[in-house]
This record gives sequence, C-alpha cells and structure tokens, in this order.
Amino acid sequence: MPSRSRGSSSKAAAAGAALLLAVGAAAGDLSVARAAERTVVMDGVKFEPATITVERGDSVRWVNKDPFPHTATSRGAFDSKEIAAGKSWKWTARKPGVYDYVCTLHPTMKGTVTVR
Repeated sequence: MPSRSRGSSSKAAAAGAALLLAVGAAAGDLSVARAAERTVVMDGVKFEPATITVERGDSVRWVNKDPFPHTATSRGAFDSKEIAAGKSWKWTARKPGVYDYVCTLHPTMKGTVTVR
C-alpha cells in the first residue's frame, strides 16, 4: 500500500476547501442567516407597533417608555412579568404561529406577534 507524504495530503485538503468555496460562491450560498431583533415600544399606554411579523429564531424586545410598569403576556406562550419604567424584556420566537398578547396591568393594551 503506497504511503502519502504530509505535503500531498495538505495539498489535497487545500484543493478540497477551494472547491467547496467555489461551489458555494457559484450557488450564492455563502451568507449566513442571522436572527434579527425587533423592538416594540410601550408608550402612552399602547404597544407600538401593535402588530409585528418576525421569523422563527428572531427576538422581540419590549421597551417601556411609560413612567409606570407594563407586561407583555401571551397566555401559554410568553410572559414578561412587570417591566419597570425605562426597562426592557426580550423574547425569542421559537415556534411559528400567531401570538396575541396584552398588558395584564392595562388590558386595553393589546398586540400581536406573528412568527413565520
């Protein structure tokens, strides 16, 4: 059985890596999908925007700009508990679906997150 020198196996590995890069570039598939973060502001006793759509793996950050606490609560899906004035809370969307949510302290504050 013939033996390979280290130099030839290194050249083979380099050639293989170059081939993979060339194939990926030709296919336009070198970009890596990154999760996004969307922001919902709590201000004036409302969620803004009230309705958002995100991709699975994205995060939603609720930022409370009112001078009193709020929650972002979707029964069975997520619950921020109280978000103090000037604070925020983040939730990562893991499962596709439509999530209606409410501030449990101010039930007229309502919103929807759609996860694709």
